[in-house]
Amino acid sequence: MIEINENLKIDDFKSKIKLLWSLSGEKIHKIVSEYDESKGAPVFTINGKYATRGWTEWTHGFQFGSAVLQFDATGESSFIDLAKEQIIDKMATHVSHTGVHDHGFNNLSTYGNLLRLMHEEKIEYNKWEADFYKLAIKISGAVQSSRWTDLPLGGFISSFNGPHSLFVDTIRSCRILVVSHLLGHTFHGEGDKKISLLDRAIDHIKATAKYSIYYGDGRDQYDIRGRTAHESIFNVNDGQYRCPNSQQGYTGFTTWTRGLAWAMLGFAEELEAFELIGDEEFKHLGGVEKITQIMLEGAKATCDFYIEQTPTCGVTYWDTGAPNLHKLGDYLNNPADPFNDWEPVDSSAAAIGAQGLLRLGNYLINKDQKEQAKKYWQAGLTVFNSLLQEPYLSTDTSHHGLLLHTIYHQPNGWDHIPKGSKVANGESCMWGDYHFRELAIYVQKIINDEQYFQFTNCIKK
Repeated sequence: MIEINENLKIDDFKSKIKLLWSLSGEKIHKIVSEYDESKGAPVFTINGKYATRGWTEWTHGFQFGSAVLQFDATGESSFIDLAKEQIIDKMATHVSHTGVHDHGFNNLSTYGNLLRLMHEEKIEYNKWEADFYKLAIKISGAVQSSRWTDLPLGGFISSFNGPHSLFVDTIRSCRILVVSHLLGHTFHGEGDKKISLLDRAIDHIKATAKYSIYYGDGRDQYDIRGRTAHESIFNVNDGQYRCPNSQQGYTGFTTWTRGLAWAMLGFAEELEAFELIGDEEFKHLGGVEKITQIMLEGAKATCDFYIEQTPTCGVTYWDTGAPNLHKLGDYLNNPADPFNDWEPVDSSAAAIGAQGLLRLGNYLINKDQKEQAKKYWQAGLTVFNSLLQEPYLSTDTSHHGLLLHTIYHQPNGWDHIPKGSKVANGESCMWGDYHFRELAIYVQKIINDEQYFQFTNCIKK
Protein backbone atom coordinates (compact mmCIF):
# COMPACT_ATOMS: atom_id res chain seq x y z
CA MET A 1 0.00 0.00 0.00
CA ILE A 2 1.29 3.45 -0.86
CA GLU A 3 2.78 5.31 2.10
CA ILE A 4 1.21 8.66 1.31
CA ASN A 5 3.54 11.53 2.18
CA GLU A 6 1.27 14.10 3.76
CA ASN A 7 4.06 16.66 3.99
CA LEU A 8 4.81 17.03 0.29
CA LYS A 9 3.94 20.44 -1.11
CA ILE A 10 3.74 21.34 -4.74
CA ASP A 11 6.50 23.93 -4.48
CA ASP A 12 8.84 21.13 -3.38
CA PHE A 13 8.91 19.98 -7.00
CA LYS A 14 10.31 23.12 -8.65
CA SER A 15 13.96 22.09 -8.89
CA LYS A 16 13.14 18.45 -9.67
CA ILE A 17 10.87 19.44 -12.56
CA LYS A 18 13.56 21.80 -13.87
CA LEU A 19 15.99 18.88 -13.97
CA LEU A 20 13.39 16.73 -15.74
CA TRP A 21 12.99 19.27 -18.56
CA SER A 22 16.74 19.64 -18.91
CA LEU A 23 17.12 15.89 -19.39
CA SER A 24 13.98 15.72 -21.52
CA GLY A 25 15.22 18.23 -24.10
CA GLU A 26 18.47 16.36 -24.61
CA LYS A 27 16.61 13.10 -25.15
CA ILE A 28 14.15 14.56 -27.66
CA HIS A 29 17.05 15.85 -29.77
CA LYS A 30 18.91 12.56 -29.41
CA ILE A 31 15.96 10.57 -30.77
CA VAL A 32 15.74 12.91 -33.77
CA SER A 33 19.45 12.49 -34.55
CA GLU A 34 19.77 8.76 -33.83
CA TYR A 35 16.43 7.04 -34.55
CA ASP A 36 15.71 5.76 -38.08
CA GLU A 37 12.17 7.01 -38.80
CA SER A 38 11.91 4.76 -41.88
CA LYS A 39 11.39 1.85 -39.49
CA GLY A 40 8.10 3.29 -38.22
CA ALA A 41 7.06 4.90 -34.95
CA PRO A 42 9.46 4.46 -32.00
CA VAL A 43 7.79 2.39 -29.29
CA PHE A 44 10.25 1.33 -26.59
CA THR A 45 13.97 1.26 -25.92
CA ILE A 46 16.32 -1.68 -26.25
CA ASN A 47 19.65 -1.12 -24.53
CA GLY A 48 18.69 2.51 -24.16
CA LYS A 49 17.90 3.17 -27.84
CA TYR A 50 14.39 3.58 -29.18
CA ALA A 51 13.14 0.75 -31.40
CA THR A 52 9.86 0.02 -33.12
CA ARG A 53 7.40 -2.80 -32.53
CA GLY A 54 4.79 -3.49 -35.18
CA TRP A 55 1.34 -3.89 -33.69
CA THR A 56 -0.34 -0.56 -34.27
CA GLU A 57 1.26 2.81 -34.97
CA TRP A 58 -0.03 4.43 -31.79
CA THR A 59 3.06 6.20 -30.46
CA HIS A 60 3.76 8.99 -32.98
CA GLY A 61 1.41 11.25 -31.05
CA PHE A 62 3.45 10.78 -27.89
CA GLN A 63 6.74 11.37 -29.72
CA PHE A 64 5.69 14.60 -31.39
CA GLY A 65 3.50 15.69 -28.49
CA SER A 66 6.55 15.47 -26.24
CA ALA A 67 8.25 18.19 -28.29
CA VAL A 68 5.15 20.39 -27.91
CA LEU A 69 5.19 19.90 -24.13
CA GLN A 70 8.93 20.63 -24.03
CA PHE A 71 8.30 23.98 -25.70
CA ASP A 72 5.38 24.68 -23.38
CA ALA A 73 7.58 24.04 -20.35
CA THR A 74 10.75 25.82 -21.47
CA GLY A 75 9.82 28.26 -24.24
CA GLU A 76 12.63 26.92 -26.44
CA SER A 77 11.42 27.58 -29.99
CA SER A 78 13.39 24.73 -31.57
CA PHE A 79 10.98 22.25 -30.01
CA ILE A 80 7.80 23.83 -31.37
CA ASP A 81 9.39 24.07 -34.81
CA LEU A 82 10.36 20.41 -34.61
CA ALA A 83 6.88 19.39 -33.44
CA LYS A 84 5.07 21.24 -36.22
CA GLU A 85 7.34 19.76 -38.87
CA GLN A 86 6.83 16.22 -37.56
CA ILE A 87 3.07 16.59 -37.10
CA ILE A 88 2.50 17.95 -40.61
CA ASP A 89 4.71 15.23 -42.07
CA LYS A 90 3.42 12.17 -40.24
CA MET A 91 0.13 12.70 -38.38
CA ALA A 92 -2.40 12.93 -41.23
CA THR A 93 -2.72 9.16 -41.49
CA HIS A 94 -3.51 8.98 -37.79
CA VAL A 95 -6.43 11.39 -38.23
CA SER A 96 -8.12 9.11 -40.78
CA HIS A 97 -7.05 5.76 -39.27
CA THR A 98 -10.24 3.70 -38.95
CA GLY A 99 -8.52 0.60 -37.56
CA VAL A 100 -7.55 1.73 -34.06
CA HIS A 101 -9.01 2.97 -30.79
CA ASP A 102 -6.10 5.37 -30.16
CA HIS A 103 -7.30 8.71 -31.60
CA GLY A 104 -7.51 10.41 -28.21
CA PHE A 105 -3.88 9.51 -27.59
CA ASN A 106 -2.39 10.41 -30.96
CA ASN A 107 -4.33 13.44 -32.10
CA LEU A 108 -5.02 15.39 -28.93
CA SER A 109 -1.38 14.98 -27.90
CA THR A 110 -0.40 16.74 -31.14
CA TYR A 111 -3.08 18.84 -32.87
CA GLY A 112 -4.85 19.40 -29.56
CA ASN A 113 -1.74 20.59 -27.74
CA LEU A 114 -0.86 22.96 -30.59
CA LEU A 115 -4.35 24.45 -30.62
CA ARG A 116 -4.19 24.78 -26.82
CA LEU A 117 -0.94 26.74 -27.05
CA MET A 118 -2.57 29.16 -29.48
CA HIS A 119 -5.46 29.81 -27.12
CA GLU A 120 -3.04 30.19 -24.20
CA GLU A 121 -1.06 32.70 -26.33
CA LYS A 122 2.10 30.61 -26.06
CA ILE A 123 2.40 30.61 -29.86
CA GLU A 124 1.19 33.21 -32.33
CA TYR A 125 -2.44 32.88 -33.39
CA ASN A 126 -2.97 32.22 -37.06
CA LYS A 127 -6.54 31.56 -38.23
CA TRP A 128 -5.66 29.17 -41.02
CA GLU A 129 -3.30 27.24 -38.79
CA ALA A 130 -5.90 27.07 -36.02
CA ASP A 131 -8.52 25.91 -38.54
CA PHE A 132 -6.12 23.18 -39.67
CA TYR A 133 -5.78 21.88 -36.10
CA LYS A 134 -9.54 22.11 -35.54
CA LEU A 135 -10.31 20.18 -38.70
CA ALA A 136 -7.89 17.42 -37.70
CA ILE A 137 -9.54 17.13 -34.26
CA LYS A 138 -13.07 17.19 -35.69
CA ILE A 139 -12.34 14.43 -38.20
CA SER A 140 -10.40 12.38 -35.67
CA GLY A 141 -13.36 12.45 -33.28
CA ALA A 142 -15.75 11.33 -36.01
CA VAL A 143 -13.45 8.57 -37.25
CA GLN A 144 -12.95 7.31 -33.70
CA SER A 145 -16.69 7.27 -33.07
CA SER A 146 -17.21 5.17 -36.21
CA ARG A 147 -15.64 2.15 -34.47
CA TRP A 148 -18.97 1.58 -32.81
CA THR A 149 -20.63 -1.52 -31.38
CA ASP A 150 -24.27 -1.19 -30.37
CA LEU A 151 -25.47 -2.74 -27.12
CA PRO A 152 -29.11 -3.20 -26.05
CA LEU A 153 -28.54 0.03 -24.10
CA GLY A 154 -25.82 2.29 -25.45
CA GLY A 155 -22.63 0.96 -26.98
CA PHE A 156 -18.87 1.35 -27.07
CA ILE A 157 -15.85 2.18 -29.24
CA SER A 158 -14.44 -1.20 -30.17
CA SER A 159 -10.74 -1.99 -29.87
CA PHE A 160 -8.51 -3.02 -32.76
CA ASN A 161 -9.42 -6.63 -31.91
CA GLY A 162 -12.83 -6.13 -33.48
CA PRO A 163 -16.44 -5.20 -32.70
CA HIS A 164 -16.69 -7.72 -29.84
CA SER A 165 -13.92 -6.05 -27.84
CA LEU A 166 -14.05 -3.19 -25.32
CA PHE A 167 -10.65 -2.05 -23.99
CA VAL A 168 -10.47 -0.19 -20.67
CA ASP A 169 -7.78 2.15 -22.03
CA THR A 170 -10.11 3.48 -24.74
CA ILE A 171 -11.80 5.66 -22.12
CA ARG A 172 -8.99 8.15 -22.79
CA SER A 173 -9.96 8.29 -26.45
CA CYS A 174 -13.34 9.68 -25.39
CA ARG A 175 -11.47 12.99 -25.09
CA ILE A 176 -11.28 13.34 -28.87
CA LEU A 177 -15.05 12.82 -29.20
CA VAL A 178 -15.74 15.44 -26.52
CA VAL A 179 -13.45 18.06 -28.09
CA SER A 180 -14.78 17.35 -31.58
CA HIS A 181 -18.28 17.87 -30.20
CA LEU A 182 -17.30 21.11 -28.46
CA LEU A 183 -15.89 22.34 -31.76
CA GLY A 184 -19.40 21.94 -33.18
CA HIS A 185 -18.88 18.71 -35.09
CA THR A 186 -21.29 15.80 -35.57
CA PHE A 187 -20.73 12.37 -37.05
CA HIS A 188 -22.95 11.60 -40.04
CA GLY A 189 -23.85 7.96 -40.62
CA GLU A 190 -25.97 6.05 -43.13
CA GLY A 191 -28.79 8.07 -44.63
CA ASP A 192 -27.19 11.27 -43.33
CA LYS A 193 -28.13 10.30 -39.78
CA LYS A 194 -26.60 12.82 -37.37
CA ILE A 195 -24.91 11.12 -34.45
CA SER A 196 -23.88 13.11 -31.36
CA LEU A 197 -20.22 12.63 -30.52
CA LEU A 198 -20.93 13.64 -26.92
CA ASP A 199 -23.61 10.96 -26.66
CA ARG A 200 -21.22 8.34 -27.99
CA ALA A 201 -18.51 9.43 -25.56
CA ILE A 202 -20.96 9.16 -22.67
CA ASP A 203 -22.21 5.74 -23.79
CA HIS A 204 -18.64 4.49 -24.02
CA ILE A 205 -17.84 5.85 -20.54
CA LYS A 206 -20.93 4.13 -19.16
CA ALA A 207 -19.97 0.82 -20.79
CA THR A 208 -16.43 1.10 -19.41
CA ALA A 209 -17.75 1.84 -15.93
CA LYS A 210 -20.20 -1.07 -16.08
CA TYR A 211 -18.10 -3.79 -17.67
CA SER A 212 -14.43 -2.88 -17.21
CA ILE A 213 -14.53 -1.79 -13.55
CA TYR A 214 -15.38 -3.93 -10.53
CA TYR A 215 -17.09 -2.52 -7.44
CA GLY A 216 -16.95 -5.35 -4.91
CA ASP A 217 -20.59 -6.30 -5.32
CA GLY A 218 -20.09 -9.99 -6.08
CA ARG A 219 -19.87 -9.89 -9.85
CA ASP A 220 -17.56 -12.93 -9.82
CA GLN A 221 -15.18 -14.77 -7.50
CA TYR A 222 -12.47 -12.17 -8.15
CA ASP A 223 -14.56 -9.06 -7.63
CA ILE A 224 -12.53 -6.55 -5.63
CA ARG A 225 -13.58 -2.91 -5.65
CA GLY A 226 -11.56 -0.91 -8.17
CA ARG A 227 -10.10 -3.86 -10.04
CA THR A 228 -10.21 -3.52 -13.82
CA ALA A 229 -10.38 -5.91 -16.75
CA HIS A 230 -8.30 -4.90 -19.74
CA GLU A 231 -10.78 -6.30 -22.25
CA SER A 232 -14.50 -7.05 -22.06
CA ILE A 233 -15.95 -9.49 -24.60
CA PHE A 234 -19.43 -9.24 -26.12
CA ASN A 235 -21.58 -11.33 -28.44
CA VAL A 236 -22.03 -8.92 -31.35
CA ASN A 237 -25.16 -10.75 -32.55
CA ASP A 238 -27.24 -9.70 -29.56
CA GLY A 239 -24.96 -7.38 -27.56
CA GLN A 240 -24.68 -9.69 -24.54
CA TYR A 241 -21.66 -9.32 -22.29
CA ARG A 242 -19.77 -12.61 -22.14
CA CYS A 243 -16.59 -12.38 -20.07
CA PRO A 244 -13.49 -10.39 -19.06
CA ASN A 245 -10.31 -10.94 -21.00
CA SER A 246 -6.83 -9.46 -21.22
CA GLN A 247 -4.43 -8.55 -23.99
CA GLN A 248 -1.53 -7.22 -21.97
CA GLY A 249 -2.34 -8.29 -18.44
CA TYR A 250 -1.86 -11.73 -16.91
CA THR A 251 -5.50 -12.85 -17.18
CA GLY A 252 -8.99 -11.42 -17.49
CA PHE A 253 -9.35 -11.95 -13.74
CA THR A 254 -6.26 -9.98 -12.73
CA THR A 255 -5.57 -6.26 -13.02
CA TRP A 256 -3.14 -5.03 -15.64
CA THR A 257 -1.97 -1.88 -13.94
CA ARG A 258 -1.54 0.33 -16.99
CA GLY A 259 -5.17 -0.39 -17.88
CA LEU A 260 -6.07 0.54 -14.31
CA ALA A 261 -4.13 3.79 -14.70
CA TRP A 262 -5.88 4.66 -17.99
CA ALA A 263 -9.20 4.31 -16.18
CA MET A 264 -8.04 6.44 -13.23
CA LEU A 265 -6.96 9.25 -15.53
CA GLY A 266 -9.79 8.86 -18.03
CA PHE A 267 -12.57 9.15 -15.46
CA ALA A 268 -10.91 12.09 -13.71
CA GLU A 269 -10.31 14.02 -16.94
CA GLU A 270 -13.88 13.56 -18.11
CA LEU A 271 -15.21 14.69 -14.74
CA GLU A 272 -13.31 17.93 -15.24
CA ALA A 273 -14.42 18.29 -18.85
CA PHE A 274 -18.10 17.78 -18.17
CA GLU A 275 -17.99 20.66 -15.71
CA LEU A 276 -17.56 22.92 -18.75
CA ILE A 277 -20.52 21.58 -20.73
CA GLY A 278 -23.94 23.13 -20.21
CA ASP A 279 -26.70 21.16 -18.49
CA GLU A 280 -28.85 21.35 -21.63
CA GLU A 281 -26.45 18.96 -23.35
CA PHE A 282 -27.30 16.21 -20.84
CA LYS A 283 -31.07 16.59 -20.43
CA HIS A 284 -31.99 13.80 -22.84
CA LEU A 285 -29.57 11.52 -20.96
CA GLY A 286 -31.18 12.09 -17.57
CA GLY A 287 -29.02 15.04 -16.53
CA VAL A 288 -25.35 15.62 -15.95
CA GLU A 289 -25.56 14.39 -12.33
CA LYS A 290 -26.28 10.84 -13.47
CA ILE A 291 -23.21 10.45 -15.67
CA THR A 292 -21.09 12.43 -13.20
CA GLN A 293 -21.96 9.98 -10.44
CA ILE A 294 -21.00 7.03 -12.64
CA MET A 295 -17.65 8.60 -13.48
CA LEU A 296 -16.96 9.66 -9.89
CA GLU A 297 -17.67 6.17 -8.60
CA GLY A 298 -15.33 4.70 -11.23
CA ALA A 299 -12.60 7.24 -10.49
CA LYS A 300 -12.69 6.71 -6.74
CA ALA A 301 -12.82 2.91 -7.01
CA THR A 302 -9.85 2.67 -9.37
CA CYS A 303 -7.78 5.26 -7.50
CA ASP A 304 -8.46 3.52 -4.18
CA PHE A 305 -7.45 0.17 -5.68
CA TYR A 306 -4.23 1.67 -7.00
CA ILE A 307 -3.37 3.11 -3.59
CA GLU A 308 -4.14 -0.18 -1.82
CA GLN A 309 -2.47 -2.55 -4.30
CA THR A 310 0.74 -0.63 -5.02
CA PRO A 311 4.04 -0.81 -3.11
CA THR A 312 4.87 1.88 -0.58
CA CYS A 313 6.76 4.12 -3.04
CA GLY A 314 3.76 4.44 -5.39
CA VAL A 315 5.33 2.64 -8.35
CA THR A 316 3.39 -0.45 -9.31
CA TYR A 317 4.24 -3.85 -10.70
CA TRP A 318 2.86 -4.60 -14.16
CA ASP A 319 -0.15 -6.65 -12.97
CA THR A 320 -1.52 -6.91 -9.43
CA GLY A 321 -2.18 -10.62 -10.01
CA ALA A 322 1.12 -11.44 -11.72
CA PRO A 323 1.91 -15.11 -10.98
CA ASN A 324 5.28 -14.66 -9.29
CA LEU A 325 4.55 -11.68 -7.07
CA HIS A 326 4.25 -13.94 -4.04
CA LYS A 327 7.92 -14.86 -4.46
CA LEU A 328 8.79 -11.24 -3.64
CA GLY A 329 7.52 -11.68 -0.09
CA ASP A 330 5.76 -8.72 1.53
CA TYR A 331 6.08 -6.62 -1.63
CA LEU A 332 3.17 -4.26 -0.89
CA ASN A 333 4.81 -3.11 2.32
CA ASN A 334 8.13 -2.29 0.67
CA PRO A 335 9.22 -0.02 -2.18
CA ALA A 336 8.98 -1.56 -5.64
CA ASP A 337 12.15 -3.26 -6.84
CA PRO A 338 12.63 -3.00 -10.63
CA PHE A 339 15.72 -5.24 -10.44
CA ASN A 340 14.03 -8.24 -8.79
CA ASP A 341 14.14 -11.73 -10.32
CA TRP A 342 10.40 -12.41 -10.58
CA GLU A 343 8.10 -9.70 -11.93
CA PRO A 344 8.77 -6.34 -13.63
CA VAL A 345 7.47 -3.00 -12.44
CA ASP A 346 5.73 -0.65 -14.86
CA SER A 347 6.61 2.95 -14.13
CA SER A 348 4.52 4.11 -17.12
CA ALA A 349 1.42 2.98 -15.23
CA ALA A 350 2.61 5.03 -12.26
CA ALA A 351 3.09 8.18 -14.37
CA ILE A 352 -0.39 7.85 -15.86
CA GLY A 353 -1.99 6.92 -12.54
CA ALA A 354 -0.33 9.80 -10.67
CA GLN A 355 -2.02 12.31 -12.95
CA GLY A 356 -5.34 10.56 -12.36
CA LEU A 357 -4.85 10.81 -8.61
CA LEU A 358 -4.00 14.52 -8.79
CA ARG A 359 -6.91 15.36 -11.08
CA LEU A 360 -9.39 13.48 -8.90
CA GLY A 361 -8.00 15.28 -5.86
CA ASN A 362 -8.34 18.64 -7.57
CA TYR A 363 -11.90 17.84 -8.67
CA LEU A 364 -12.93 16.92 -5.12
CA ILE A 365 -11.28 20.03 -3.67
CA ASN A 366 -13.55 22.07 -5.91
CA LYS A 367 -16.51 20.04 -4.65
CA ASP A 368 -15.57 20.85 -1.05
CA GLN A 369 -14.74 17.23 -0.22
CA LYS A 370 -11.44 18.19 1.36
CA GLU A 371 -10.56 15.03 3.28
CA GLN A 372 -11.02 12.72 0.31
CA ALA A 373 -9.37 15.25 -1.97
CA LYS A 374 -6.28 15.41 0.23
CA LYS A 375 -5.80 11.64 0.13
CA TYR A 376 -5.79 11.48 -3.67
CA TRP A 377 -3.80 14.68 -4.11
CA GLN A 378 -1.04 13.67 -1.69
CA ALA A 379 -0.97 10.16 -3.14
CA GLY A 380 -0.42 11.66 -6.59
CA LEU A 381 2.42 13.83 -5.31
CA THR A 382 3.94 10.81 -3.57
CA VAL A 383 4.00 8.80 -6.81
CA PHE A 384 5.40 11.75 -8.79
CA ASN A 385 8.11 12.31 -6.20
CA SER A 386 9.24 8.69 -6.53
CA LEU A 387 9.39 8.91 -10.33
CA LEU A 388 11.50 12.08 -10.21
CA GLN A 389 14.31 10.18 -8.51
CA GLU A 390 16.59 7.35 -9.51
CA PRO A 391 16.14 4.57 -10.39
CA TYR A 392 13.18 5.91 -12.43
CA LEU A 393 14.41 9.26 -13.75
CA SER A 394 16.84 8.54 -16.58
CA THR A 395 19.88 10.76 -15.97
CA ASP A 396 22.13 8.94 -18.47
CA THR A 397 22.35 11.35 -21.41
CA SER A 398 23.14 8.49 -23.84
CA HIS A 399 19.82 6.79 -23.01
CA HIS A 400 16.93 7.84 -25.28
CA GLY A 401 14.31 7.37 -22.57
CA LEU A 402 13.22 9.73 -19.81
CA LEU A 403 11.33 7.33 -17.53
CA LEU A 404 12.98 3.98 -16.77
CA HIS A 405 11.53 0.57 -15.92
CA THR A 406 8.44 0.59 -18.13
CA ILE A 407 6.68 -2.43 -19.62
CA TYR A 408 4.83 -2.79 -22.91
CA HIS A 409 3.68 -6.41 -23.29
CA GLN A 410 4.88 -8.80 -20.61
CA PRO A 411 2.82 -11.84 -21.77
CA ASN A 412 4.22 -11.59 -25.31
CA GLY A 413 7.75 -11.18 -23.99
CA TRP A 414 8.38 -8.05 -26.06
CA ASP A 415 10.25 -6.08 -23.41
CA HIS A 416 14.03 -6.18 -23.27
CA ILE A 417 15.67 -8.16 -20.48
CA PRO A 418 19.21 -6.87 -19.91
CA LYS A 419 22.08 -9.28 -19.66
CA GLY A 420 22.37 -10.56 -16.10
CA SER A 421 18.71 -9.83 -15.29
CA LYS A 422 15.76 -12.23 -15.14
CA VAL A 423 12.99 -9.69 -15.85
CA ALA A 424 12.71 -6.65 -18.10
CA ASN A 425 14.05 -3.45 -16.56
CA GLY A 426 16.01 -0.31 -17.37
CA GLU A 427 14.05 0.60 -20.49
CA SER A 428 11.61 3.33 -21.51
CA CYS A 429 8.55 3.65 -23.74
CA MET A 430 7.00 6.52 -25.68
CA TRP A 431 3.75 6.67 -23.68
CA GLY A 432 5.67 6.54 -20.41
CA ASP A 433 7.97 9.39 -21.43
CA TYR A 434 5.08 11.48 -22.77
CA HIS A 435 2.90 11.03 -19.70
CA PHE A 436 5.86 11.73 -17.42
CA ARG A 437 6.20 15.04 -19.26
CA GLU A 438 2.44 15.61 -19.14
CA LEU A 439 2.46 15.00 -15.40
CA ALA A 440 5.34 17.47 -15.03
CA ILE A 441 3.61 20.20 -17.07
CA TYR A 442 0.42 19.65 -15.06
CA VAL A 443 2.24 20.27 -11.78
CA GLN A 444 4.42 23.06 -13.19
CA LYS A 445 1.41 25.06 -14.35
CA ILE A 446 -0.08 24.87 -10.86
CA ILE A 447 3.21 25.98 -9.32
CA ASN A 448 3.40 28.92 -11.74
CA ASP A 449 -0.28 29.80 -11.30
CA GLU A 450 -0.92 29.33 -15.01
CA GLN A 451 -4.21 28.26 -16.56
CA TYR A 452 -5.21 24.83 -15.25
CA PHE A 453 -3.98 22.18 -17.69
CA GLN A 454 -6.75 20.06 -19.23
CA PHE A 455 -7.57 18.80 -22.69
CA THR A 456 -10.52 21.13 -23.16
CA ASN A 457 -8.12 24.10 -23.14
CA CYS A 458 -7.84 23.59 -26.89
CA ILE A 459 -11.37 25.07 -27.10
CA LYS A 460 -11.56 28.85 -27.13
CA LYS A 461 -13.40 29.83 -23.96
